[in-house]
Amino acid sequence: MTKALMRQRDLTWPFFDDEHRTFAERLREWIARADVLDDERRADASSRAWVRSLGGADYLRACVPGEFGGLRPSIDVRTLCLARETLAYHSSMADFAFAMQGLGSGAVALFGSADLKKRYLPMVANGRCVPAFALSEREAGSDVASLSTRAVRKDDTYTIDGEKTWISNAGIADLYVVFARTGESGPKGLSAFAIDASVPGFSVGKRIETISPHPLGTLHFDRVRVPASQRIGNEGEGFKIAMATLDVFRSTVGAAALGFARRALDETAAHVKTREVFGAPLAAQQLTQAAIASMATDIDASALLIYRAAWAKDNGAERVTREAAMAKWFATEAAGRTCDRAVQLFGGRGVTHGETVERLYRDVRALRIYEGASEIQQLVIARQTLET
Repeated sequence: MTKALMRQRDLTWPFFDDEHRTFAERLREWIARADVLDDERRADASSRAWVRSLGGADYLRACVPGEFGGLRPSIDVRTLCLARETLAYHSSMADFAFAMQGLGSGAVALFGSADLKKRYLPMVANGRCVPAFALSEREAGSDVASLSTRAVRKDDTYTIDGEKTWISNAGIADLYVVFARTGESGPKGLSAFAIDASVPGFSVGKRIETISPHPLGTLHFDRVRVPASQRIGNEGEGFKIAMATLDVFRSTVGAAALGFARRALDETAAHVKTREVFGAPLAAQQLTQAAIASMATDIDASALLIYRAAWAKDNGAERVTREAAMAKWFATEAAGRTCDRAVQLFGGRGVTHGETVERLYRDVRALRIYEGASEIQQLVIARQTLET
């Protein structure tokens, strides 16, 4: 069965409608011929270029509700997952650019006032506004409730002081969705704000270099004054807003991992059919076949978990915390195993810089950490299961 036929077969699953199938096929054709800067050494420029290109081709419309230029009346998680799977197969930078347009503006789309939505979301959809999701701090990554960045209100203005780190799109974003403490310790004391990059007192610190480069850095807030109208939702709802936003987008992380894993399997299958060892193709060896079987099964299991979670959310489930955690945890761990097996089967070529499987091995690693590490997903799944 060819790669194209396998993709078409997956799209016949009952999770999808004809609009999903058309979107996926059109995006697959577009990304295969897209001529966009894709250079790890120029991550900022590459990210901006992909945002402009994706926006110009109307694919960023999947990131916002229909009233503000979106593809569907509300954000459709299956479309987001199909997009990330497809883009990640071809380019980690394209996937990153698309993902951050959704996650970065997600809190505004889900909880923002009518004015905030009208101001930012149309520009997110056409690629004229690059957003960022500023949640993590040096001492508060997975433990969101312990955030220390503070927002103090006086009359109709908040003054924000603190620091955020590991923030994707740091330095290139036009809009930062920032979570800060407005009240008591713990989750009930957090609020969310939409902050323009040009606001006085805001600055971007030293860039953070990672094994799979993309715009990442530290944000500094030194008496940044923000009108109360820029608050997202009610005061004290920041934790709920952050968790609900991640609830929507967490499944898409698994979808990106799925795209990486599919590419790793395709590259490996082509390699083992032509690489000869001991007078026969590597594919004829039983241990190779066992590895291929494991990779293929991990991929299909991941896809089923991802699109189950996305389907449930799109069909009215208020929260899909358990389903999304399962999808994210399993798919990212499975993709890690798949890319590792790919490197092993490529042998010396697998660890050579410039080889596709070497890049995939680096690209997939961070997915097991961001938007909730694998260990956190296991805790979420266990708690949700024990509470039923």
